Amino acid sequence: MSNSTSFPEPLPASDFLTVLANTPLLAFDLLLRDPQERVLLGLRSNRPAQGYWFVPGGRVLKDERLEDAFLRITAAELGQSIPLTEGKFMGVYQHFYADNFSGRAGISTHYVVLGVELRLAQALLEKPLAQHSDWRWWSVEDLLISPEVHPNTRAYFNREQKTRALYPPFYSA
Repeated sequence: MSNSTSFPEPLPASDFLTVLANTPLLAFDLLLRDPQERVLLGLRSNRPAQGYWFVPGGRVLKDERLEDAFLRITAAELGQSIPLTEGKFMGVYQHFYADNFSGRAGISTHYVVLGVELRLAQALLEKPLAQHSDWRWWSVEDLLISPEVHPNTRAYFNREQKTRALYPPFYSA
């Protein structure tokens, strides 16, 4: 088990490709809103979803508690660790991609994604460029009609597709 001060190491690429060929991956997607209700999207620089605007997020690693994974992912994607308890669980989603991080033919990518919404007090965060070549705040109206925004990202904000989450949120209002 990990703790908040020590994160597990990702698998070597060859081992990860074997996992990818045989299992789904568990991930968090971060649905980030600023005070003006805009949504933060990054322009993906790697596979899958390369070349599309996409919500930030990342994989949960083996033996990593969800709370710790969320801290690690927010630190890597946003430049600051944000506790999972500050988010609102939006549902469980499935993302299927015909390609994979390596580009090797015949191996698809399957994510089981936990969508978590975060309300940010300010729009200015450090925006690392490890997986995204650019960042932009989008209105929901604009991201829903843009062909540059990946369909999996649009689904989080499309009222009809929101109901297609595999499981509704597990919190009580």
